[in-house]
Amino acid sequence: MDQEYERRLLRQINHQNLPSKACLTKSLGAACSPVSVKSGDRFIPTRAGSNWSISFHYANENCRSPSQNYKAKDAGSDTGKDAVAYAALLRNELLGAGIDSVPDPHGDDRRHAVLTQDSRGLFRVLNPITLPFDSDNEVSPYSLSPLSNKSHKLLRSPRKPARKISKIPFKVLDAPELQDDFYLNLVDWSAGNLLSVGLGACVYLWSACTSQVTRLCDLSVDGDSVTSVCWNERGSLVSVGTHKGYVQIWDAAGGRKLTSLEGHSARVGALAWNGEQLSSGSRDRVILQRDVRTPPSAERRLQGHRQEVCGLKWSPDHQHLASGGNDNKLLVWNSSSLLPVQQYSDHLAAVKAIAWSPHQHGLLASGGGTADRCLRFWNTLTGQALQSTDTGSQVCNLAWSKHANELVSTHGYSQNQILVWKYPSLTQVAKLTGHSYRVLYLAVSPDGEAIVTGAGDETLRFWNVFSKTRCTKVQLKRQQA
Repeated sequence: MDQEYERRLLRQINHQNLPSKACLTKSLGAACSPVSVKSGDRFIPTRAGSNWSISFHYANENCRSPSQNYKAKDAGSDTGKDAVAYAALLRNELLGAGIDSVPDPHGDDRRHAVLTQDSRGLFRVLNPITLPFDSDNEVSPYSLSPLSNKSHKLLRSPRKPARKISKIPFKVLDAPELQDDFYLNLVDWSAGNLLSVGLGACVYLWSACTSQVTRLCDLSVDGDSVTSVCWNERGSLVSVGTHKGYVQIWDAAGGRKLTSLEGHSARVGALAWNGEQLSSGSRDRVILQRDVRTPPSAERRLQGHRQEVCGLKWSPDHQHLASGGNDNKLLVWNSSSLLPVQQYSDHLAAVKAIAWSPHQHGLLASGGGTADRCLRFWNTLTGQALQSTDTGSQVCNLAWSKHANELVSTHGYSQNQILVWKYPSLTQVAKLTGHSYRVLYLAVSPDGEAIVTGAGDETLRFWNVFSKTRCTKVQLKRQQA
């Protein structure tokens, strides 16, 4: 019985290996092979139907982590430039792309030149050819380098140098009697390139064009002292807050006092202009908003802080006022309500440093005092907290660049430094030192390239920290498009 079963099984196997009837009816020239039985323990995959047109764009873009993609897009870092150059080199050596120059990682041709999808296959058979000597590339065909001529040319292509910020101030001025008080704002730079500085009981004006110094006012005759200064947007009027709670408005060109506003019962440490309206914050915890064209009685009283108001800034669209206080609160007011529309309580110390972004609508930055040391960002359109970083020292002032998405912060205890940040990555572009006391005062030049810092060491230091080159290039590209 077992022998008969074995005969049947062998007969079926032999029958399967014989040519089929359809093969026998083919023409004499046709090839017809029987189906062979595969045996053995080795598996050899067939690649006949495989698609080797693997996109280098997919491999380069999708195989990177989100953090790597984020760093590659950073406007001022070398990581993005190196990533683009490396990607171009790989395309040359693996795919024969023939790229001979590194495109600008921020330009419009970056994707087109480096990361476009390649329609050719990854593996392809080429006829053997003799590579001619390229005298332009100066790479001999007998070179020991494994790179192609195009890759050599790519590596030799000029790259845009990284922006360098000088760590030495280009000018230093003596400022005797410049107070070492965290809650005061004694330095401001006008649109007319005049620097106003409150020194003791006097306000001095320094011309950045002629270096001429003039004394605007002297409050010692009234037994008063200067606690804040602020220019209007046109640079024609300068407001002066005093220790007794007065707000004086002076005509800088004529050197005469136009008016003196009452209303505060304590020193006025913060001032902010909004067109013809002037906001003042005081130790009496009140913010007064007045139109200089109307009688002094027409004023708005904003009450929301429980301690001294030490920071005031109007948004670029003139619709919202941000105020910081010694009660660790950051409040946002609109132009019509007498109550704050938003309140942020994440800081653990006084909030003096406040700055609205000129590049992103509704973006507000703030910095906390010694017990907080944090730099925080807020979306005032939604009321949400964004990024934050611990700076390691007291944040005294903040200012955004007019031309790039960067900002500068000045610090007190314990490092007394000046930091330039890139947003939104919050990477430090530069660290500037030189002041021996807390860097309490900060102002930006009207062209947006230089800043001036003041400290209790009674010096004013001028630094070149921002550049408008990139902004000019972007505007030219937009105009050409």
